[in-house]
Amino acid sequence: MSAVASPARVVLAGVHGHGHWHLRNLARLETQGRVRLVGVCDPQPLEGALAEQLQGVPHDDTLAEALERRAPDVVVLCTPIHTHVDLATAAMTAGAHVLLEKPPAPTRAGHLALRDAAEAAGVACQIGFQSFGSNAVEAARQLVAGGAIGELRGIGVAGAWVRGAAYYQRAPWAGRRVLDGRDVVDGALTNPFAHATATALRIDGSDGADGGFASLDLALFHANDIEADDTSSLTAVTTRGTPLAVAVTLCSPAHHEPYVLVHGNHGSVQVFYKTHRLRTVVDGIERESQHDEVDLLDNLLDHLADDAVELLAPVERTLGFAEVIDGVRLADPPRAIPAPYVQWVEDEAGPRVVVTGIDAAVERCARELTSFADLGLPWADLPATAARKSLL
Repeated sequence: MSAVASPARVVLAGVHGHGHWHLRNLARLETQGRVRLVGVCDPQPLEGALAEQLQGVPHDDTLAEALERRAPDVVVLCTPIHTHVDLATAAMTAGAHVLLEKPPAPTRAGHLALRDAAEAAGVACQIGFQSFGSNAVEAARQLVAGGAIGELRGIGVAGAWVRGAAYYQRAPWAGRRVLDGRDVVDGALTNPFAHATATALRIDGSDGADGGFASLDLALFHANDIEADDTSSLTAVTTRGTPLAVAVTLCSPAHHEPYVLVHGNHGSVQVFYKTHRLRTVVDGIERESQHDEVDLLDNLLDHLADDAVELLAPVERTLGFAEVIDGVRLADPPRAIPAPYVQWVEDEAGPRVVVTGIDAAVERCARELTSFADLGLPWADLPATAARKSLL
């Protein structure tokens, strides 16, 4: 891998939406002299405050134009899911290193294509699973591997967020499984809570190419009028033999911090991957600890300066999650949660739908390592040929 000059020349593809976060991060790194934003590309025009913020930064409509005109060392890709593979491949083929937003691809084949493209071009490709930069996650992995909570019994994941109806109106691909014949797979399990399941797989050691699942059952539902899932559970056994139960919703009455709960026969480790906290209970004694975070673009730049620094989220360390993507993609379409179990409310998030009791159900699934259906939720007790399907 060839050395990259400092500051690294960076192009950001996709400046609207979550691209704003990347602009702030790039501004931070520019003040440190680590990067220089040499261009942005986005098919939408730059207007208002964004245009003022990017005054003087070249703007191209397409990545192809930006690659040719700006010759970046690094491309940060924050574009719709179904464009990831093609754009990242184009950037890497042009010799740029890539930081690619999660999920990296809407299919497992796309994940593999990204890995192969990076290898062929001899460049680095970091996937934006920011939770992999949380030192709390690595601390949890080491605690579990070292037997601190005894024999591993299973891993639960709980995620309950609030999303207004406008969340699904922000882009044509939002809440879609397929758009214009292309896989998108923008469901709760695969996009907003992708970090949660990917983090669980990393703690288990099932995140890489030899990871994934021995069995995988999905129960996909929606309360919003969308094509994809907004309320779902996943129960699985990883190839390491670990039971995994994931329960998530975007239709919670209130916002709750997501977490991964690792169960052992002597205690548990609860990982709050967004705030980098650990809550450990061993033989009835509870401890909490706060950990640092490594920014994934910082880590990529460190890796390019010194290849002894390992990437925290290279493509090959996300291939276990690719099986979740393919599982959801190939599953039967999500089923609508019947009207008696949902209600419309309006608050600071705007008008939105709430599934009755869903936040408590999500917590129980993570704690009891089970699914919505096995909790006896009436709307989840659907025929096996409908929303619930064994995929492996």
